[in-house]
Amino acid sequence: MKIVQPGFMIESGLNGMADLQHIERCGRTCYKSEDKITDDSAVAFVRKIIASGHHSVLEHVSATVRIVCDRGVSHEIVRHRLAAYSQESTRYCNYGAGKFGGEITVISPPWYLDEAESGPGEPGPSGIWAAAMRGAERAYLDMLASGASPQDARSVLPNSLKTEIVMTCNAREWRHFFTLRTAKAAHPQMRQIACPMLAEFRKRVPVLFDDVGLTEP
Repeated sequence: MKIVQPGFMIESGLNGMADLQHIERCGRTCYKSEDKITDDSAVAFVRKIIASGHHSVLEHVSATVRIVCDRGVSHEIVRHRLAAYSQESTRYCNYGAGKFGGEITVISPPWYLDEAESGPGEPGPSGIWAAAMRGAERAYLDMLASGASPQDARSVLPNSLKTEIVMTCNAREWRHFFTLRTAKAAHPQMRQIACPMLAEFRKRVPVLFDDVGLTEP
């Protein structure tokens, strides 16, 4: 069994000022004010668009992100309907095969301490969780060995199973995603991904995400 940390990688989009300039070109069509476009007019225009609530214009730019998380978090992610998704499939991925090392991979919860950190003889939540993951792995591999298909054997896999999900949204939906998923009330493992992702979005594109969500843990 392999235990890994969650994370993300931006696959495409988030092109800085180019995104803002594209939004401006699209948005000014509404007013036929293209003659007001200058080399540095995009920032002010996008700020005005956001302040006015005319957020449909933001849908003209999008970004694709590859997210590594557990299955539980991925179930929350796909609740966002205005998005395209491609996700690692437990129906078709055989984790008993050599390409997966003949083992399952699980995502470490934020509170997990390994044996070196927690100390021997003190299982607590971390020890109970690790034992449950090992038990699930044994049951999964035993089912495969007994002739079950991966799609049948997956029934014993845990919520902590690592998955990769590629998510593409327009900027308006990303703003909605970050508003919900970085909130203090969001699940800690969701915030563990969404907060640093929002910080990266803000770094890559000015203005567009400055007024939504949180970035602190």
